[in-house]
Amino acid sequence: MLNGCDNNCTYCAIPMIRGRFISRKIEDVLEEAEKLAKDGFEEIIVIAQDTTKYGIDIYGKQMLPELLRKLCKINGIRWVRFLYAYPESVTDELIDVVKNEEKICKYFDIPVQHYSDSVLKRMNRRTNGKQIDDLISKIRKEIPECVIRTSIIVGFPGETEDDFKKLYDFIERAKFDKLGCFQYSKEDGTPAARIKTQVHHMTKKSRYNRLMAEQQKIAINSLKEKNGNIYDVLIEDVSFDGKFYIGRSYMESPDTDGFILIKRKGNDSLINEFTKVKIIGNSEYDLIGEIVS
Repeated sequence: MLNGCDNNCTYCAIPMIRGRFISRKIEDVLEEAEKLAKDGFEEIIVIAQDTTKYGIDIYGKQMLPELLRKLCKINGIRWVRFLYAYPESVTDELIDVVKNEEKICKYFDIPVQHYSDSVLKRMNRRTNGKQIDDLISKIRKEIPECVIRTSIIVGFPGETEDDFKKLYDFIERAKFDKLGCFQYSKEDGTPAARIKTQVHHMTKKSRYNRLMAEQQKIAINSLKEKNGNIYDVLIEDVSFDGKFYIGRSYMESPDTDGFILIKRKGNDSLINEFTKVKIIGNSEYDLIGEIVS
């Protein structure tokens, strides 16, 4: 939908590799989505390096909310999902569209990268800790059932133990449903690679392990809270032993999140079908459910 990126985060080489962002015209995106719907696809995923900037280069303003509304009008499309919403660009209008459009998955993927203001500044990010706090609180207030995923980097050059503690306390407090954590690594040609105060690799590993141990507790509690709930689930596969279907609800994005294991009855085939599933338990990373008759 959009190629390249203009954000110029100091750790990222994508602007050098792919150039400036270039949006596709809204009619071109809709034409492709309509073709996919006619071919039987029921889920549309809108994705770019920074999806929230869609349309600025063509129309002079953010057009993601408008695009999402139009995608929801396409017959045959059941789910509309978008990924990589930069926190500074998540507007009240976008939150309102996610809240009120039935087809849009109540799911925000917001890569905050850090929480300490000093680290965010060195990363050339355009938000501070308070703004991130306020955004997460606003989404949860407006859309209580919304799943929020984020990405963070530990061990960014110059990150002190105090910076890490601010990040750790934020993760503990925010309780993200999904979280990807990465240890900073140098990208050739980026400003961050030239910073002299690089963090020792053992320190990065230690901070990563400490943070992920906390996030694992949060994730397990989040899964347990779903017990007894009923969701629409897209069945995508069967387990190797044939005992379970493998599926996703609005809460799981493909290839990045976990999935739902659904007890299978006999040799029936529900692949590529939507069905109602009641959650009856969970493993360490995934939900377990049974089909509702």
